[in-house]
Amino acid sequence: MKHPVDAHVGKRIRHRRWMVGVTQQQLAEQVGIKFQQIQKYETGMNRVSASRLWDIAETLGVNIAFFFEGIDEAREVPNPVEGDILADREALELVRSYYAIPEAQRRRLFDLARVLSDAA
Repeated sequence: MKHPVDAHVGKRIRHRRWMVGVTQQQLAEQVGIKFQQIQKYETGMNRVSASRLWDIAETLGVNIAFFFEGIDEAREVPNPVEGDILADREALELVRSYYAIPEAQRRRLFDLARVLSDAA
């Protein structure tokens, strides 16, 4: 049975990996392990050692604390609307695409999205 902390850290690894556009294979190669191990980390099936988490954080360009952010909220019952929205691949691709848009256009798109969601 997976521990909730291991599952949370794994989700955060997957989240960051998707945000920077790195595949499991690429991350595994940079860290010096097999991609299957990355899969096990991301699902929470295997625990990530401190030294391995250090290597993953360095490769993905974040502090180790990033992987523990939101851990308290993860222990609470999730809101079905908000839940773990960043675990959804489509949502992450949308966020990545959004931040690729120049800032002025991004602000207009954000305003449009807000108006559309208020009208729904």
